[in-house]
Amino acid sequence: MTTRDEFAAVVELERQIWGPRYDEVVPVPILTVTVKRGGILIGAFDDERMIGFVYSLPGIRKGRPTQWSHMLGVLQDYRADGIGHRLKLMQRDRTLAMGLDLVEWTFDPMQALNAHLNFAKLGVVVEEYEENVYGESTSPLHKGNPTDRFIAEWWIREPRPQHDWSDARTVNHGTKVALDRRDARVVVEIPTGFTEMLLAAPDLALEWRMATRELFTVYFSRGYRAVDFRLDRAARKGTYLLVRE
Repeated sequence: MTTRDEFAAVVELERQIWGPRYDEVVPVPILTVTVKRGGILIGAFDDERMIGFVYSLPGIRKGRPTQWSHMLGVLQDYRADGIGHRLKLMQRDRTLAMGLDLVEWTFDPMQALNAHLNFAKLGVVVEEYEENVYGESTSPLHKGNPTDRFIAEWWIREPRPQHDWSDARTVNHGTKVALDRRDARVVVEIPTGFTEMLLAAPDLALEWRMATRELFTVYFSRGYRAVDFRLDRAARKGTYLLVRE
């Protein structure tokens, strides 16, 4: 998408997805400038109705040009249709056409469905954890909980690797954590439905945030990185695989 009208439609869609009181939208002027200078903005449509989009802007990592994917959003009624995955694959195609090999973005490690998309379908790796990177969000999807985020690295020229989960030791039972493991592989479990938990049980959501923050920051500091994720819908949980490099 490249026109001012399309940019305005994206801004409206941002508010629909992240909530009417969300005041951290990317405005039309920023979309205009970044798309003109190497940003990627792709929309998904149901007939004439825009139902989702992905947006990235040019970045530099260790002196190499990259794409930084700032937003991926799909309307609630369409989130089970694989549209987010298709948007990311189109974003990959555009990035490859620029001669680049890396797309990065942040995502909430407590959001199991996002983790499933990012690890199981796209094949990202994570070795950076940022605490409260955006400050307190005005979106009802995040309000009242620190905006801790993983930084995903998507190396788009490489095939998705297969990972060995054998002998991986669990380092948490609920919010009770074990910080002394030295195994080659460990796993971290999270619940599904974190957004609903934020609304219905904010104290429990904060407890989960602090527990997982401690786990990821400690294990990442020891040379582990997150390389895979399994979603167990029946058990209402997800599991990260961390491997020590």
